[in-house]
Amino acid sequence: MTATQHLSSADVQQGEVVAIGSDTYNQVLGFLYREASLLDAISLKEWSALLATDLVYTVPLRQTRPMAQQAASIIRTVQHYHDDYRSIMGRVMRLTGTKSAWAEDPPSRTRRLVTNVQVSTTGVEGELAVVSYLLLTRSRFDSPDLDLISGERRDVLRYVAGELKLARREVILDQAVLGTPNLAIFL
Repeated sequence: MTATQHLSSADVQQGEVVAIGSDTYNQVLGFLYREASLLDAISLKEWSALLATDLVYTVPLRQTRPMAQQAASIIRTVQHYHDDYRSIMGRVMRLTGTKSAWAEDPPSRTRRLVTNVQVSTTGVEGELAVVSYLLLTRSRFDSPDLDLISGERRDVLRYVAGELKLARREVILDQAVLGTPNLAIFL
């Protein structure tokens, strides 16, 4: 799968399905849970070690469309994020090593719930297609308000030196209008 191709839920079913409970499935689940824990703990340098150096990370816009036009509800020409490894590392450096990350200082308190994990092969040796659901809660400052962000993550995980790395992520948000003031966090 190239960086310009988009992984859909149907793509997961096109490869060989990885059985729930198998060693490979459990490794993927462990990876996703570890990633969520690192992000929630704001351990961004440790999280960045989970990324492949050719990473492409995108969050396209969502538009409300009639039932007959649902395939066109994901707008990839304009995106909330369109990052690669270098830009992600720049964001991590800015958030952890400078005082210029005012959008996340003080940092958001987040909790990521990852569920409905489906894993399949991609046809590329050592790569797995992973679709999961994400529910993220976010609170800021001393406000009693809580932001909810939900969506489907379409990932490609790759074995590098025996460890899984995130090589591709596309997050399809459920909301057309986000109820959060910014997306200065990783999904």
